[in-house]
Amino acid sequence: MAAEQDPEGRAAARPLLTDLYQATMALGYWRAGRAQEAAEFELFFRRCPFGGAFALAAGLRDCVRFVRAFRLRDADVQFLASVLPPDTDPAFFQHLRALDCSGVTVRALPEGSLAFPGVPLLQVSGPLLVVQLLETPLLCLVSYASLIATNAARLRLIAGPEKRLLELGLRRAQGPDGGLTASTYSYLGGFDGSSNMLAGQLRGVPVAGTLAHSFITSFSGTEVPPDPMLAPAAGQGPRVDLAACVETWLERVCGHLGLGVQEPHRGERAAFVAYALAFPRAFQGLLDTYSVRRSGLPNFLAVALALEELGYQAVGVRLDSGDLLQQAQETRGVFRTVAAQFRVPWLESIPIAVSNNIDEEELARLAQKGSEVNVIGIGTSVVTCPRQPSLGCVYKLVSVGGQPRMKLTEDPEKQTLPGSKAAFRLLGSDGALLLDVLQLAEEPPPQAGQELRVWPQGTQESCTVRPAHVEPLLRLWVQQGQPLPPSSPQLCEPLPSLAESRAFAQRSLSRLSPAHRRLEQPALYQVALSEKLRALVDRLSARGAL
Repeated sequence: MAAEQDPEGRAAARPLLTDLYQATMALGYWRAGRAQEAAEFELFFRRCPFGGAFALAAGLRDCVRFVRAFRLRDADVQFLASVLPPDTDPAFFQHLRALDCSGVTVRALPEGSLAFPGVPLLQVSGPLLVVQLLETPLLCLVSYASLIATNAARLRLIAGPEKRLLELGLRRAQGPDGGLTASTYSYLGGFDGSSNMLAGQLRGVPVAGTLAHSFITSFSGTEVPPDPMLAPAAGQGPRVDLAACVETWLERVCGHLGLGVQEPHRGERAAFVAYALAFPRAFQGLLDTYSVRRSGLPNFLAVALALEELGYQAVGVRLDSGDLLQQAQETRGVFRTVAAQFRVPWLESIPIAVSNNIDEEELARLAQKGSEVNVIGIGTSVVTCPRQPSLGCVYKLVSVGGQPRMKLTEDPEKQTLPGSKAAFRLLGSDGALLLDVLQLAEEPPPQAGQELRVWPQGTQESCTVRPAHVEPLLRLWVQQGQPLPPSSPQLCEPLPSLAESRAFAQRSLSRLSPAHRRLEQPALYQVALSEKLRALVDRLSARGAL
């Protein structure tokens, strides 16, 4: 899957988006004759982000594309030669030129899966030198994507299912790649769309947007539209001078609202007319450029009612400053009275959108019953993840040459779990999640209805569980074997679309108990080890302590 043939692939990471020590280790492996030795790494996180009890796995699609397209070009190899010792054997660089991932296998949680500490998001196996080189790019692709998806899921849980959430954070994102990632995976996490057009073009994210304050302030009111005439929506009947019709409606609206016709800003009204002429079927008003009550609302209503005479319906308004909750409620009240006064029923329920540095606390206010807010745009708080800027994923070696490997350290939290593993989710008879269990790949999988002894992480005591249902968690996505042109590993099953992964994420979240879904002080979800894996950990720990 060459990036040149794949528009989405143009946004993928490149092989040298990595740390120098990956290249120095590669040289060390090659010099030691271990480049082809079979190895396995696991990518996981140690703590759930944001003080919550869950994370959403994301970034798999990008990882698969990266692995399948992985190839060092001549320019890459030349640069490596310039930073490695000058006496490096030229044969090493010849080895790098022939390198690909046709011998690599990737198992992973499907995108949108619930993920918990210690459970691998990815398992990557293959030749030691190659899978070592994959470490930093895969961490880069998974960590931020999963963090964004989880952050978006939290915001969706706060907002509830009815509010429409839009990601508006491109201008606040950490560079263009961060912006594209945030737009993509906020959608996977539960947002309804993004302002980012590149995310729409490359990833299929629904895009949304209308106008900014600069459009409105650019008009003074003296501008004359080159063609102020607008045909009826039905396409039949004479064209009407929209600007003149708006002025007529302004008098009626101001009379109803108790305003003088001179109070609404002329430039704002001219901007609304210009926008309505360009988008008569999608007219939306930004109300707070000057004054919502005295200018934005009457100007919007005059244009909306003039359009209504021609058979068009405005699609909504946006508020971007001040007390958004209070202004939304007051605006809805005005819409109701105007709808009744002028017998325009649809105006009563026209969508009200809000934006302006909305965080979790403000979102909770806007999501409360009776808020009158329909659409919420969030930028900084979704793309920068201010509560926790990094998920802290790690990529650790678990086996070499078929032998388990374990990192021992003075910090127990940083110890790793050895050996090639399988992961299962155990469920009760009602479908409730009981716990996740990690076991050695050689062990038979847990069976529904059979009692299982496990060791919960962080405890010294075992417990027994009898699951009614057992779900394997890690699926095979990339399989080593006969390479596909150009030397790419086999894709074992089609990758779900982004929209399919988004739907799967929402189904996954719905299975969490309220105690685990709670965003503040949630109950911790248990991840446990099988008896055999626990025994291996104890044995290697004792050996390492000698």
